[in-house]
Amino acid sequence: MKKETGFNELVRKVRKELFGKGPERIQTSFVDNLAISILYGNLTQTEKFFAQEPNGRQMVKDARTQMIQKVYPIKFQPEFEAYMDNKMLYLFTDINVEQDVAVSVFVFQDKINP
Repeated sequence: MKKETGFNELVRKVRKELFGKGPERIQTSFVDNLAISILYGNLTQTEKFFAQEPNGRQMVKDARTQMIQKVYPIKFQPEFEAYMDNKMLYLFTDINVEQDVAVSVFVFQDKINP
């Protein structure tokens, strides 16, 4: 199994645990010490309902972003570090609610060996 495939499976598992639904498709690229993941089809039916209104879109975006930033380091960082055999320094994430596309950039200490 390619390292990207296993990484995608870990991202999907974590997102499903956090939000009740994992992304439908994930594309990850490793560049130097970065793992850049583009996630498609993230939103739950409830989030899609809320996102029909501008205030709802902002609420979904804020809730998802804040939850990932707060929970990943505490609950999931050890899994990512163990899989990558590399210390994770930072995680940056954003989502375009209207397009249901998210991006996460995982910054590791050392260069990633595929």
